[in-house]
Amino acid sequence: MDTRHIHYFMAVYEHLHFTKAAEALGISQPTLSQQIRVLEAELGMPLFDRIGKQVVATEAGKLLRLHGGRMLHAEQDAKVAIRELMSSARGTVRICVLPSDLDFQLVPLFIHFHSEYPDIQLQAFSTIHILEEVLNNRVDIGIALRSPRDKRLVQIPLRSEPYHLLVHSGSELADRTSILLHELEHIPLVLYPQGFLGRDLVEKVCREQGGFQLSTVMETSTAISLLQLVRAGVGATIQPESLLKQESMRNDIIAIPISDHPPMRHLELIYGSDRYISSAHNQLTKWLIDFFSY
Repeated sequence: MDTRHIHYFMAVYEHLHFTKAAEALGISQPTLSQQIRVLEAELGMPLFDRIGKQVVATEAGKLLRLHGGRMLHAEQDAKVAIRELMSSARGTVRICVLPSDLDFQLVPLFIHFHSEYPDIQLQAFSTIHILEEVLNNRVDIGIALRSPRDKRLVQIPLRSEPYHLLVHSGSELADRTSILLHELEHIPLVLYPQGFLGRDLVEKVCREQGGFQLSTVMETSTAISLLQLVRAGVGATIQPESLLKQESMRNDIIAIPISDHPPMRHLELIYGSDRYISSAHNQLTKWLIDFFSY
C-alpha cells in the first residue's frame, strides 16, 4: 500500500470534502478522487459514502484512519531515524581488527571516538577471520592483512611494518642491534598458535627464506599474554614493534630488528562496497587511515 495514498485518504477524512482536501494537498480535485478510487480498488471496499455534497467515512474508512495513522507515524519515525543516523546522532558502528591491534593500539582511538560521538554504539572485537566478517556483513569496518583485490570490497592500503624479535630487557640478546633470520631457529619463543595470521606469516618467511620451522616453549592467543610471557623471561616473541607503543612495555621489552628477510605485514582497511556509509562510520574510517598511515 502506497503511503502517498494514505496521505490523500487522511486529508479527505480530515476535511470530509474532496475539494478542500485537494486544496490542502496542492493537487486537483479530480486527481484526488482518482487516487482515492485506486485505494478503494486495492482494498476492495469503499472508504467514503458520497451523499449529495456530504462525504461520510464508511466503517472501512474508520478502520483505515486508525491503522493508516500508525503507518504514517512509522514512516515519519523511520525518516527521522535515518536523518539522525546521517547526522551521527545515533546508530552503531561495528569494527573488527587483528588481536594485537585491538589489545594495544586502538583503544585510545575508540575513547576519542566515544567522546566525539557519545550516542553512537561502537562494537569492536578481534578475530583472525576479518575478511569473512566483512563480506558476511557482520561488521562495518575491518583492519586486516592485505588481500587480493575484490570488487565486493573497498580496500584502502595502510602501513607496512616489519616484524622484530621482542626480548626481555634482561635477556642476553638485549644488547643486539640486529639479528639474522636463521638465528630465530634456536631461540625459545612464545607465539600465537599455528593458524593465526601473524604466526603463519612469520612461519612462511622462516620456511621459505631460512629453510627451518619455528619451535615454541609456549603458545597463547592474545598479544597481552605474549608480552607478559616475554616480560617474565619465559621466551622471546616475533611481533611488529608497534606492539610496544605503550611506554610501560618499552621499559621491559627490547625490539631487535631482523636484518635479513624480515617478515612484513601489510595492512589494509576494508568495508563492503555496497554498504551505506554513515557520517560516524566515515569519520572513524578517516581516523583509522590517519592512525595506521603514520
